[in-house]
Parts: sequence; structure tokens; C-alpha cells
Amino acid sequence: MDQFDESIRKQVAALFRVISLTKCIKDDNVPCKIEEGLFLGSVGAANNKDALKALNITHVLTVASALPPAHPNDFVYKIISVTDREDTDIKQYFDECFNFIDEAKRLGGGVLVHCLVGSVTVVVAYLMKKHGMNLSQALEHVKTKRPRAGPNSGFIAQLQDFEKSLQGARYRVTKALLVLLFISRKLCG
Repeated sequence: MDQFDESIRKQVAALFRVISLTKCIKDDNVPCKIEEGLFLGSVGAANNKDALKALNITHVLTVASALPPAHPNDFVYKIISVTDREDTDIKQYFDECFNFIDEAKRLGGGVLVHCLVGSVTVVVAYLMKKHGMNLSQALEHVKTKRPRAGPNSGFIAQLQDFEKSLQGARYRVTKALLVLLFISRKLCG
């Protein structure tokens, strides 16, 4: 009887996922503009070809596992196969994602970053690195554009670690610039 109950529970859970995904595609299908050339959205937004074209989105960054490209002949795709779980190490993909975003912008297009419910972790990290924002500023900026945005607690912890690493890097660059300034003043009198 326990195996039967577990089988039914799994089937019901799968049905709820399908219903949720269908609702998401129908109700949450417009990309949110975060900044010029950078958009955030759900799988519904990634399936909305007309909206993507209208917003000059040329690249789609999928941050999810088992989610195939909706329009592979129309957009450049990058898939980062991760699950939205607290123990997932998403930080290891930041540089790869940042390069993809920057490439889309460099080519004059835009990029949609998405997963099943709208992946914010990569976008928040991108804003932190590219604009010198701290975690609170970047997350608040994203939430003003997409109020439902909210990374899981494990991703927040990784963003906090990322923030510390960025602060350390900025300190080292500032220190190096001060040393160069000091040396140039000594040499130039």
C-alpha cells in the first residue's frame, strides 16, 4: 500500500508541475527590462517569441535543468543546467553567464535570463559586478522591475559570498592604483 501511495503522490506532484508550468507560460509571459539589453523573466517570457523580437532580445540564457530552447532557430541560447535548490552551486557559472550577457550587448542585442519562475541570482550577481552595486542595491533594483523576484536562501548565501569577493577585489585594485599614483608622483617630482 505504501508503494501505491508513493506512486500516486508522485503522479499528483507531476500533474501540479505541469499545471503550474502551463499557468506560468500563459500568465507570466512578458520579459522585465532590468537595464538596457538585460531582461529577466520566466519560462513564459522565453516562449513569447513576439515579445522577445519586439524587445530586440537576441540571446536567451536559460538557468534551469531539462528546459529545452523554445525557439532554437530564432535566438542564440546558452543553457546553464542547474536546479533551484539551496544546495546548488550557481556561483561557479557566474563568469560564463556574464560573458554571454556582455556578448549579446556587444553585438547590439539583448538577453533574456530565465528559468521556470524567473532566475534572479545571475542577474543580481551581474549588476553587482558590472555596476559596483552591493547585494541589497542589486536585489532591490531587480525587485523594482520584477516584484516576485527572490532567490532561494542558498543562492542568497552565495550572493553574499560573491559580494565579499567583489569587495576584496575592489580593495586590491584601489590599493594598487594608490601605489601607482604614489610612484608616479615620486618619479615626476
